[in-house]
Amino acid sequence: MFVPIYDYNPLRRIRYPYVNYLLIAANILVFFVFQEKSIWTDDTCGQAVFAKSFGIIPEQIWGIPVSFEGCADGGMSALNIPPALTLFTYMFLHGGIWHLAGNMLFLWVFGDNVEDALGHARYLAFYILCGLAGGLLYFATQLHSTAPLVGASGAISGVVAAYLILNPRVHMWVLAFEIIPLELPAYIVLGLWIVNNIALAFTGLETGVAYLAHIGGLIAGAALVVVMRQPGVPLFGGPAR
Repeated sequence: MFVPIYDYNPLRRIRYPYVNYLLIAANILVFFVFQEKSIWTDDTCGQAVFAKSFGIIPEQIWGIPVSFEGCADGGMSALNIPPALTLFTYMFLHGGIWHLAGNMLFLWVFGDNVEDALGHARYLAFYILCGLAGGLLYFATQLHSTAPLVGASGAISGVVAAYLILNPRVHMWVLAFEIIPLELPAYIVLGLWIVNNIALAFTGLETGVAYLAHIGGLIAGAALVVVMRQPGVPLFGGPAR
């Protein structure tokens, strides 16, 4: 609906959002170093094996072996990743360049201000906890699924929820329907984004996206920002432009 481009929201407590930069770099590094070749060459076995090893597969977490017929593990089994650890690793994988680009754009626009409000260490913990919450909700609602969940969307949904609670009146530039530039307040842009995600999560009108993982991240982000923000950081504040 809206693609965020820029927000009028300067940093107030930190000079640079180092953790946000590192998270973006980590996601890009994993994609281009470990995933990009399989995706661009349409190597479905390479993609499947990597996702099986590091993405969330609910049945695998239960201890049920999951294999992809006709695909060798490519040596991934030697890494011996405990299935429960995929609740962490999944949030650094992506299904394609546009999946990565969309998530990193949201993280670039909104993550720095959330880090500013929480501080570096708390922001890192916040991000990981939101990603875990998204993964856990997906796992709890898809117990017998063998489809791997990958992507930073659960963690970034938590960042979006925190940003909205902290800075609802901040104005930002967006592309409406991906082509029309508009300046709108955050409560419209992010409010509609959240409503759209909730609607798609519970109607199932769009398949192939784990919207329930987004919901898990949103809930965690909304709750955690209240208790993890630095002393003196107001809720529902932010400049009105």
